[in-house]
Amino acid sequence: MEQKHQIIQHKIFASFSDFSLLLNSWKENGEKIVFTNGCFDIMHLGHVDYLSKAADLGTKLVVGLNSDASNQRLKGPTRPINQEASRAGVLASFFFVDAVVLFDEDTPKNLIQNIMPDVLVKGADYTIDQIVGAKEILENGGEVKTISFLEGYSTSSIEKKILKAHQ
Repeated sequence: MEQKHQIIQHKIFASFSDFSLLLNSWKENGEKIVFTNGCFDIMHLGHVDYLSKAADLGTKLVVGLNSDASNQRLKGPTRPINQEASRAGVLASFFFVDAVVLFDEDTPKNLIQNIMPDVLVKGADYTIDQIVGAKEILENGGEVKTISFLEGYSTSSIEKKILKAHQ
């Protein structure tokens, strides 16, 4: 069991500076780096579908994960439901996720500018001009892609269903 734990833990980085050596190694080896981000509070099939499609766009998938403080500022006082260590562990357990990097800001702009991925990905509920970091990625010769969500799956709808069941 200890070895499996290490398989997950070695993918989780508390900051960009902790991740930079691995990133530089990947870039030197010619890996195609894909970046996406989010809170990923209650993992569901929609997240799995989205992340696996993002992973298909390159050879290494990096997920920027909102810290607990960032998540709460964005989603409100009842969030996150799951702590950042738990959310990071679940994300890192997917074979198609190569790194999870926590960030504390409200947007991943600094993280994106530091990583400078080959492909920046967000959900299709965003237009390219609304995606944080898109301008910088495009100016650097990278791509910005959107991925449609799997219908019927959202953390908010799961949260509402749980609350309704306990009224």
